[in-house]
Amino acid sequence: MLQEIMAAPYEIQFKEIPIPKVEPGQVLVRIKRIGVCGSDIHVYHGKHPYVTYPLTQGHEVSGEVVSLSEEVTGLVIGQKVTIEPQVYCNHCYPCTHGKYNLCENLQVMGFQTVGASSEYFAVDASKVTPLPDSMTYDEGAMIEPLAVAVHACKRYGDVRGKKVAVLGAGPIGILLCQALKAFGAAQVMMTDVSDYRLELAKSCGADYVYNTKKVDFANVVVECFGEDKADVIYDCAGNDITMGQAISNARKGSVIVLVAVFADLAKVDLAKLNDSELDLYTSMMYRHEDYLDAIRFVEEGKIQLKPLMSKHFPFKDYKEAYKYIEDHHETTMKVLIDV
Repeated sequence: MLQEIMAAPYEIQFKEIPIPKVEPGQVLVRIKRIGVCGSDIHVYHGKHPYVTYPLTQGHEVSGEVVSLSEEVTGLVIGQKVTIEPQVYCNHCYPCTHGKYNLCENLQVMGFQTVGASSEYFAVDASKVTPLPDSMTYDEGAMIEPLAVAVHACKRYGDVRGKKVAVLGAGPIGILLCQALKAFGAAQVMMTDVSDYRLELAKSCGADYVYNTKKVDFANVVVECFGEDKADVIYDCAGNDITMGQAISNARKGSVIVLVAVFADLAKVDLAKLNDSELDLYTSMMYRHEDYLDAIRFVEEGKIQLKPLMSKHFPFKDYKEAYKYIEDHHETTMKVLIDV
């Protein structure tokens, strides 16, 4: 089979290796789709702090079960599946208290361990989640980023009837908007500096969209939600400007949830955060129940994934996919690799 190798930043190779044999407790998946995400881009540019080269990428995937060991139950050959890429120790405090997404020794496939960017991938059955027959492989490869958004919703708690502001209309921001609505949020306002992305967010269910290059966030949050402002603000952009907007304009005593990953050390007004007694929550990846909710919302038609699918590339054109993302950064949401 062919396996993708990122030998060094900007250098992608393909290696022919034997199809792996399943070990006890494992499943062999024929990979069908691979999604490219922002973290993959950081790896390609040599800017991801927690990887070493060479590595095989691939953590947003879907495929078909083609073989499984005798011990595996609940899965069958021919079944459509996705993979949860977290590798955790099961021994540390977070793991033994149900928060394995925060494992002290967490590794992620495609970053610290071998990813699924190959024609076949052997993986522990515990990491494999079945997909409905009605779901496409394209949608299946997007369950992982959708689970990020679902988990972020839950970090706030019950969003039913809440007024929510989401800063940043990238793929995660737009998925978050849809997940919030699926969980029962009353109104969702989205901001960005790209009219293209904001129009896409609007088509995916955002109640209000604003380009903060053209309008003042302080004004529009009151315009949308009244003097009481938003119940919760999510930062899906991850920079000093958006976090500054959130802290300065949050209702006193309310909540900010940081979903995005800051590239550099943040310089924000913690005195204002303190003075307003704001709760600053963070959100890290997902757990299995988030995958199940993500799949359910797609199956129920509450979340649209197709509008976020920007372009497909054949497996051997992996590097061309990265070049396309670089050249069409503003208008690209999710690029999919067809294996």
